[in-house]
Amino acid sequence: MWQIWLIIAILFFILEMMGPGFLLFWVGVGALIAMVVSFFIDNIAIQIGVFTISSIALLFCTRPFANKFAKTDNTVTNAKSVIGKKGIVTKQINSLKGTGQIKVGGESWTAKSSNEDIIEEGAQVTILDINGVKAIVEKTKDKTTEVENV
Repeated sequence: MWQIWLIIAILFFILEMMGPGFLLFWVGVGALIAMVVSFFIDNIAIQIGVFTISSIALLFCTRPFANKFAKTDNTVTNAKSVIGKKGIVTKQINSLKGTGQIKVGGESWTAKSSNEDIIEEGAQVTILDINGVKAIVEKTKDKTTEVENV
């Protein structure tokens, strides 16, 4: 009977690798525990009981601990956080020459014009996107808008 529990455990481990969660691993470990029990006890009802109880116990006792280490941080990165903000051109933006720098949120960014226009130093721009390490900007049409933390 131990061979069947081993096959069941392997199947659960394979399914775990194909799935996005961290659930079937504990059921596979429960099958391995039932396999060990099958060396000593021939009663299938006891083996299934050990499998069920150990799988549930492992799931509830260790999954929160494992999730603590697998926790993903969904905070916005600095690059994406500046999209939509306004900044000041500190070095003329000339896409043909590959020059341009802006200051936004107290940080300096290399910049490129979205429409290949030359934007003079001191002009106010709005960040439309981030492409690699460059901010894609356009000149702000509304002069009354304040620049954020320049």
